[in-house]
Amino acid sequence: MHNTCDIKVPRYVNVGIMSDKRISFSLNGTFSDGNEPFTGEQTAIAHEGKILWHGKTTNTIELVPMDKEATFTLKDVTIGKQFHWERKEQETFCGTLKIIPEGDELTAINHINIEDYLVSVISSEMSATSSLEYLRSQAVVSRSWLVRILLSRINGKPMGSADHAHGASQDSNREQIIKWYENDAHTNFDVCADDHCQRYEGITRAQSQTVREAVLSTCGEVLTHNGAVCDARFSKCCGGVSERFSSCWDEHDEEYLSPVRDCPDSMNGSQLPNLADEKEAEKWISSSPESFCNTHDKDILSQVLNDYDFETKDFYRWRVSYSQQELKTLIANRLKMDMGDIVTLEPLERGASGRISRLRIVGTKRQYIIGKELEIRRTLSESHLYSSAFVVEPHGDIDGVPERFDILGAGWGHGVGLCQIGAAVMSEQGYSYDKILLHYYRDAEIKKIY
Repeated sequence: MHNTCDIKVPRYVNVGIMSDKRISFSLNGTFSDGNEPFTGEQTAIAHEGKILWHGKTTNTIELVPMDKEATFTLKDVTIGKQFHWERKEQETFCGTLKIIPEGDELTAINHINIEDYLVSVISSEMSATSSLEYLRSQAVVSRSWLVRILLSRINGKPMGSADHAHGASQDSNREQIIKWYENDAHTNFDVCADDHCQRYEGITRAQSQTVREAVLSTCGEVLTHNGAVCDARFSKCCGGVSERFSSCWDEHDEEYLSPVRDCPDSMNGSQLPNLADEKEAEKWISSSPESFCNTHDKDILSQVLNDYDFETKDFYRWRVSYSQQELKTLIANRLKMDMGDIVTLEPLERGASGRISRLRIVGTKRQYIIGKELEIRRTLSESHLYSSAFVVEPHGDIDGVPERFDILGAGWGHGVGLCQIGAAVMSEQGYSYDKILLHYYRDAEIKKIY
């Protein structure tokens, strides 16, 4: 399982933390720009395409810590961008701080060792109190995802995460838009620090000895398939069945991201429900079948979820209700068009997990088709629906127009790859991290690349 694989990988990563016209930060210890030492409170201001700092303009600020204990703190860092938990935080980081101008703003970048980055990611993506085997599985997944991006940058082939605009198809009659979101390689850094890539909050979140042990004990280990590092996607809760890549992003699939029934029987080849079928999807979503991720155990959930994630109470099955006016206004604002009263929300295509990839919105003034899953989630919520695996129950009828819509849903996130809540439950049930990984990533191998 852990045989060495001859893949050459950079050992450092450049993480884009924040962008603003003014970046306030403090140097907690001594840093050097190569000429002189700096410490304490600092402010950099965007000025005519350059950086105004200490009364002088410069093209770049690069501050290297002069000792191991030195850290820097960035003020007003936005986390959870466009999600329901969006907020600003003060965050502290190890490593080198670089500030560059990008357009009319400045961008703060953290240059840090990959393994140190992963310690932070594991603590940021979930609680540092999580069980060791779960943390090990997440360490391998996060390292695989990152290494694949770094290799793609070296090879000049953009490859990345789940939430930056990448591809779209829109017909000339403006009757549909099918859009997916991908993280094309950033120009001036490798990955961003928010959910659009992987949550990275430096040493702001508690970092336990267990987290450090999880990263150290799996150092250099990644998931591979046919000699290539896997595009190891993951989400909070699959809802009982994981999803295919093509349902969420461009039109190709990976063998190691095949749909998985998230239960013990699936390891023995149990049959998947046909959730692409509308009747089967309705039956599945309206019920609560046993799955690893079907849990209300607060101790387990507290391992996976940080404080702002706990603001989301229901993960496996959930419900959202809209009045006619609320839904009509929401869709009009999101799509920038007047649909009239909303008559129906009609699923046209579902993936293996029941997630809708094409949805027809029928209004009294026009019809419009949207996709893929994240575009649907964004259109039907002020932030994001938890997932696009849902069924719609209309209520009331005035001349063929419902008065209210109840949306019943399953899971949280795109559902592709590792299910974080399911993996945490598996760990609590005694599964080792390699068993957890190979449950979600079928036909993959775990290899040590450094």
